[in-house]
Amino acid sequence: CIKMKKKVFLILILFIGLFVTGCSTNNKDALKFKEEYEKINGDKTSYSDNKYRTLKIDKNNPYVYSSAKEILEKINNKETFYVYFGSSYCPWCRSVIEKSIESTQKNNIKKIYYVDMWNGFHNEILRDTYKLNDENEATKEKDGTKEYYKLLEKFDNLLEDYTLTTDDGEEVKVGEKRIFAPDFIYVENGVAKRITSATSENQKDADAKLTKEILKDEENSFDNFFKN
Repeated sequence: CIKMKKKVFLILILFIGLFVTGCSTNNKDALKFKEEYEKINGDKTSYSDNKYRTLKIDKNNPYVYSSAKEILEKINNKETFYVYFGSSYCPWCRSVIEKSIESTQKNNIKKIYYVDMWNGFHNEILRDTYKLNDENEATKEKDGTKEYYKLLEKFDNLLEDYTLTTDDGEEVKVGEKRIFAPDFIYVENGVAKRITSATSENQKDADAKLTKEILKDEENSFDNFFKN
């Protein structure tokens, strides 16, 4: 009986230790996410004369740092989870990220895996890049990672065709689908079920002021996406 009690006690201690470690990891990532998105508040953007949108990220956000490789492993293991593809430097991501956190708190979503599409503009960029040549044909400038192309296959049922737009406003198909930023995807038992960017059709400019109408659109999109 004493040996059995000791065994149960040790198992309980181990379980508590794993639980605390998991919570500690989530909290560490949440704080890192907050710092990453807030540190460029008001800085000049790399794509225009505008400044990056000023954000206030809740320190209790659900974001956990991950990678394309880890997401593929979770899919192959038939896990159920949420994943966010984006970047702190992406203006559309900065337009919706605060509402995403509000919605997760309202809908009791504790964890979202975060894959940085551009790795903070350092080292390896996840996806490929295309441009239009002089004949308005889509040509590839740079390959994406092997994991990116595998993710395209895994999410094929949800992703949209990737197109480029000519100066005349005509759309040119690239010939593959695309993981955009932001893209939030829900995977259930290894199968991609839902996707949203949560951007509002009423927001034509990524750096535009977020009106009540735009914020309400974002809220509705996230609430529908995070529904149980």
